[in-house]
Amino acid sequence: MRGFSLTSRTAGKLALIGLLLGGLAPVAQAADEATISSGDTAWLITASALVLFMTLPGLALFYGGLVRAKNVLSVLMQCFAIASVMTLLWVVYGYSVAFSTGGMEQGVFNLNSLVGGVGGMFLRGIGPDSVSGTIPEAVFVMFQMTFAIITPALIVGAFAERMKFKAMMLFSVIWFTFSYLPVCHMAWAGDGSLFGDLWGVLDFAGGTVVHINAGIAGLVACIMVGKRLGYGREPIPPHSVPFTLIGASMLWVGWFGFNAGSALKADGSAGMAMLVTQIATGTAAVTWMFMEWTFRGLPTAVGIATGAVAGLVAITPASGTAGPVGAILIGFASALICYIAATKLKARFGYDDSLDVFGVHGVGGIVGAVLTGVCASTALQGVGYAEGVGMGAQVFAQIKSVLVTVLWSGGVSVVGLFLVDKLVGLRANEEMETIGLDLTEHGEEGYHLA
Repeated sequence: MRGFSLTSRTAGKLALIGLLLGGLAPVAQAADEATISSGDTAWLITASALVLFMTLPGLALFYGGLVRAKNVLSVLMQCFAIASVMTLLWVVYGYSVAFSTGGMEQGVFNLNSLVGGVGGMFLRGIGPDSVSGTIPEAVFVMFQMTFAIITPALIVGAFAERMKFKAMMLFSVIWFTFSYLPVCHMAWAGDGSLFGDLWGVLDFAGGTVVHINAGIAGLVACIMVGKRLGYGREPIPPHSVPFTLIGASMLWVGWFGFNAGSALKADGSAGMAMLVTQIATGTAAVTWMFMEWTFRGLPTAVGIATGAVAGLVAITPASGTAGPVGAILIGFASALICYIAATKLKARFGYDDSLDVFGVHGVGGIVGAVLTGVCASTALQGVGYAEGVGMGAQVFAQIKSVLVTVLWSGGVSVVGLFLVDKLVGLRANEEMETIGLDLTEHGEEGYHLA
C-alpha cells in the first residue's frame, strides 16, 4: 500500500492557504521541524561510533601492543576505565562546562571566553526534541563525549607501566575537569570563546583541544612520575607488534569520524575532511618509513604505524580548511618533525615518554596547528581566510592558541600530579613494577604461559 505524499507544488499551495487563514505560526512550526536533517543525523551517529571505536578497542590495542606482556592488561584496563568514568563526568557536568554559554560575565571581563557554566548539569533541558544545528542535541552530546573520552586516554601512554591505577584515575578526573573542559570551551563553544570568536583560530577537529592538550600533559606526567626501571640501560621492546598494527589501523579508520564528523553535516566539507585525512596519513606513514629505512637501515612496522598516527594528529586541526596539496605538506612535515622528537629530542633530554605521547600527539598537534594557518591558503587549495585576514595574521593566531594550550595544560598537569602524589602516591613501587602491573594492580595476567 502506497503512502500519501504531497508534491512540492501542492505543498506550496497549502502553505499559502495556511498563511491566509492562520497566520505565520503553522509555517514557523514546519520550519522548526525541518531543521533536523536525517542525513546529517545518520552521519553524526556513525561518526560518534567511529570515534568511540578509536579508544575502544583502537587506542587500547595500539598502546597494549607497545608495552611489555606483564603490563598489557593494565593499559587496556586504563583505556576501558577512562571511557567509563568520562562518560559519567560528561553527563554530570562536562557537557555543560564545555559548551554552555552565558551567565559567567564578570564586569568588563567575560569568563564565558574561558569556561562555561553548570546550568546544564545532568544534561538538564536536553530531550528527544532538542536540536543542535541540523541534528538532535543528544547526538551532538554523544559525538563530543567521544572526544572527551579519548583525550585523557591518550595521556596514559606517557607513563605506561609505572603509575598506580588509582593515581591514574584521580589525575584523569582532575585533568579532564580543569584542562580538557576549559580548552574545549575556548576553542569550540562560541559566544566570545577565546580561540574561536575572539582570536579567529582555526581548529576544525581538535589540534589544541585534544592533541596538544594531551601531549603536554603526557610530557609533564612522564617527567614527574619518573623513568621506568631499567630505562636506558636495558631493552624495553613492545610485546606484540601485531596488536600495535591492528590498533593503529583501527585508529586510522576511526579518525574519519573524528575529522569528517567535525563538519557536523554530511556535506562537501565532511567529504574534503575525509579526503585530506587520508592523504596526510598516507604521506606521513611513507615519510616515516623512508626515514627509518635511511637512518636505521630497516623500515619497521611500529615505525610506519607511528608515522600514520603522526599524520592523523597533524591534519586534525586543518581537516576543515586544507586541500590536497596542504594535506601532503602537513603529512610530510609531521612525520619529519615527530620522528626527530620521538628519537633525537627524547634521547637528548632523557625523559621516558613510554609510548611517545608528547613526541607524536604534542609535537604533531603543534605542527598541525601552525600549518593550519598556512594550508588554509587558496594557493595550497585551502578554503581561504576570513575577510581582512592574511596568512601571517592567521599563523600568529594559531601560535597564540598553541602557547595558551601548552601553558594551560602544563600548569593543570603539574598541580594535578602534585596533589595526586600527596593524596595517594603517583608511582607503583619497585616490586610492583618488576612483577608487572597486571598482577599487582588487577590480579590478572594477559597471557597464561604453559
